[in-house]
Amino acid sequence: MSTLFLQHSSYLNHLTPIGHPERAERARAIDRVLKDERFNALVRKDAPLGTTEQAILVHPLEHILEISAQIPAEGIVDLSADTSISSGSWAAIQCGVGGACFAVDQVMTSNGIKNVFSASRPPGHHAERHLAMGFCFLNKVAIAARYAQTKYGLERVAIVDFDVHHGNGTQDIFWADPTVMYCSTHQMPLFPGTGAASETGDSNTIVNVPMRAGSDGADFKEAMEAQVLPRVRAFNPDMIIISAGFDAHFRDPLGGLNLTEDDFFWATLALMEIADELCSSRIVSILEGGYDLEGLAKSTAAHVQALMSA
Repeated sequence: MSTLFLQHSSYLNHLTPIGHPERAERARAIDRVLKDERFNALVRKDAPLGTTEQAILVHPLEHILEISAQIPAEGIVDLSADTSISSGSWAAIQCGVGGACFAVDQVMTSNGIKNVFSASRPPGHHAERHLAMGFCFLNKVAIAARYAQTKYGLERVAIVDFDVHHGNGTQDIFWADPTVMYCSTHQMPLFPGTGAASETGDSNTIVNVPMRAGSDGADFKEAMEAQVLPRVRAFNPDMIIISAGFDAHFRDPLGGLNLTEDDFFWATLALMEIADELCSSRIVSILEGGYDLEGLAKSTAAHVQALMSA
């Protein structure tokens, strides 16, 4: 059984203003590190273009059309103080959606793929049903979860998010849904200001574990072992989707946690153990944050090495 790595050249064409942390160099850094001989066994494919039918599993059609209508013929347009769009952005957004759904297809069929890492950009977990924000336009992990339920009839999907920022969009989308569990470790206080432990959803399927600035790998492991992993196991998911944000790395300029790449390696293995036990090893991992290029590259390498280790 193999690990699949999904990438696409369109991710380089989503342009942001000079100095913006969510930049094309992120995709290049990941591509470079995964060309190392350690990753020769990776199966590599281009993400396909997503469809409107996939996106509307989560987002209203008018929201999707509004984003596509704002794509400029040239240059960069600011949709908000931190979220920009360029002429190449729509293809990147579409491939992010398509890659998320293709990843689900791959782990649900008997083709030798055990798990998938989709290195798409822009990220997605801040995108709410009707709102693009925080560098994000469409919520790819949410679309992947709904796609898995709609196409394959999965009853329960667990989403685990270890980005330094809380995934307010994913929480918003699944707040009232007992069939999708959303678990997040994140720094608090920090953008976007959501993610208190008291935010548990209508059916107690939202699990927020806020961490203080300066928290390190030991704190992260304690949070995962005490609060996240037991809840995921008790939920008995049919698939685990990871919002793989690497901006909790100590080098990252947008956060204040002190994780290392070894912590992401450990967390990935811990989630794989649950997936092996409960859901036929089905893990789909989708890139979120990570804005220091060295920290991003090392963390991605550790994450993918763990996925390949089974």
